[in-house]
Amino acid sequence: MPPTFLKRHLVQSTLIAGAAFLALAACGTDTERGAHEAAGTKAAVPAPVKPVRPVRPVRPVKEPVHGLPGMPPVLDPKDVYAADRPNRLSPVVKDFPSRVYVPNTESDTVSVIDPRTYEVVETIRVGRQPQHVVPSWDLKTLWVNNDRGNSLTPIDPSTGKAGRPVDVHDPYNLYFTPNGKYAIVMASLDRELVFRDPHTMERRKTVPVSCYGVNHADFSLDGRYFIVSCEFSGELLKVDTEKMKVVGEQKLPFHGAMPQDVKVSPDGKRFYVADMMADGMWVLDGDTFGKPTLLRTGKGAHGLYVSRDSREMYVSNRGEGTVSVFDFTRNRLTKKWHLPGGGSPDMGGVSADGKVLWLSGRYNSEVYAIDTGTGAQLARVKVGSGPHGLAVYPQPGRYSLGHTGIFR
Repeated sequence: MPPTFLKRHLVQSTLIAGAAFLALAACGTDTERGAHEAAGTKAAVPAPVKPVRPVRPVRPVKEPVHGLPGMPPVLDPKDVYAADRPNRLSPVVKDFPSRVYVPNTESDTVSVIDPRTYEVVETIRVGRQPQHVVPSWDLKTLWVNNDRGNSLTPIDPSTGKAGRPVDVHDPYNLYFTPNGKYAIVMASLDRELVFRDPHTMERRKTVPVSCYGVNHADFSLDGRYFIVSCEFSGELLKVDTEKMKVVGEQKLPFHGAMPQDVKVSPDGKRFYVADMMADGMWVLDGDTFGKPTLLRTGKGAHGLYVSRDSREMYVSNRGEGTVSVFDFTRNRLTKKWHLPGGGSPDMGGVSADGKVLWLSGRYNSEVYAIDTGTGAQLARVKVGSGPHGLAVYPQPGRYSLGHTGIFR
């Protein structure tokens, strides 16, 4: 080979090698980007190589939930209760004293229990037949539903003092739209859903319903609809939240059904409806509003309460003095707790730390404190006659959807 040609050949080889070295060095330490760039560089070299696959898979981006206009963003699309973790109190309520407020339907009073001592520390006179104590959407007020008294009594949870009652007809139960725009009165005997101003309780729209005994509800993950139980006619309603319109109605497939409490699953895919005559809870797809199936839990199934870790739900069986524990992940009942000596566990809530389930004893003039870890009864507290929808307050969450405390 002539010297001149050899020299030229060596220079070209050196340039090609240097270019390849610089290209590889430019990959840095970014594994995915470096792997692709290195593969591209080597493809320019006469000896082709197989592309290198990324070491770390790319995680798909979570699709945001397009919620009801004005509703706070959903924290976790797979868990509507993500804001309800133990002791995660809103700044609005963090300084409120921890109390259990018990409406006594036959005594026309609210018993106030200190959960640390299990003692009644105050008794508040309210209107006729108080049914539920309901936290307001903004968490600042507790509303006592005086059903036969046709009024709502406000309680300031920072002081425990009651204010002047507000005239509201047939307020059996009370809910709030997820955007805080309206309060919704479940007018059971009037057969109406009444949308009201959440602060003044002035009537904004009345929605007549064909079923009897509207009483409990819960909202979909995106807040755009809610499912309502009709106790006396054994029916369910599906209501468009924004349009304030009933968009679906169905009769439960059980003769004499009496649906009670309603709860949505953590992933928002299913609704559970307790039925005190079918002795269990109905399970249905809220989006399709299809035919429900019955899961038997115990006699007189009544209240539904989700644990602080969103893994379990407690079902109070009022007719047999028990509490069934349902596992969301395994989709089955896993435990049943028996109250010593029986009782009539009804409505209630879970303590802020998640360690105690509080339930009213509807026919026994008492309240039960139950250890959520073991199912053991911690205390029985004597209260007035006919205790019903008690509220444990404060609880974790950013805002309230009503009832005895449905928080998001």
